[in-house]
Amino acid sequence: MSDIRVASRYAKSLLDLALEKGLLEQVYQDMVLFAKTVKDNRDFELFLTNPIINHGKKLAILKSLFTGKVSDLTLKFFLLVTEKNREAILASVSTEFIKQYNQYKGILIAHVTTAVPLTPELRAQLIQRLAQQTGKTIQLQENVDPALIGGLVVRIGDLQVDDSIKTSLRNLKNKFKENPYINKL
Repeated sequence: MSDIRVASRYAKSLLDLALEKGLLEQVYQDMVLFAKTVKDNRDFELFLTNPIINHGKKLAILKSLFTGKVSDLTLKFFLLVTEKNREAILASVSTEFIKQYNQYKGILIAHVTTAVPLTPELRAQLIQRLAQQTGKTIQLQENVDPALIGGLVVRIGDLQVDDSIKTSLRNLKNKFKENPYINKL
């Protein structure tokens, strides 16, 4: 079975257990912390995936790192996954859990790329407009790409709207290449 499918099943089990225990928000914050730790610290990610390091050492390090920083449920989950010899997928489990949490709560992640950083007013307007269009709660992930020149690119799931000046100029350039006045024989 692929790691993503296994991670998805572990994440679903943790989500169900957190709901049952009434700790969903705490476990969500714990998984966000874990995902950020893995993202910010490549050595930690390599440590988790290294098959040479024995499980006893991995268990001890996970306990020392996360005791007091995450809920008991989350810590026990980390230790259980490690005891089952699946610690290499903990990073995938955390990202899958966040996706499943967002789906459960009706939250959509909108990836927005602009030429300059969004102002708070524009950010609020964009969130409001996207929420009206989708009927869901919107969470923005912003990127700045000066190559866009102006405008913005919004991507939600598989849907992408590109309203950037860069794309408009490229489309205009392509139209000029197609000269309708040349007789095509």
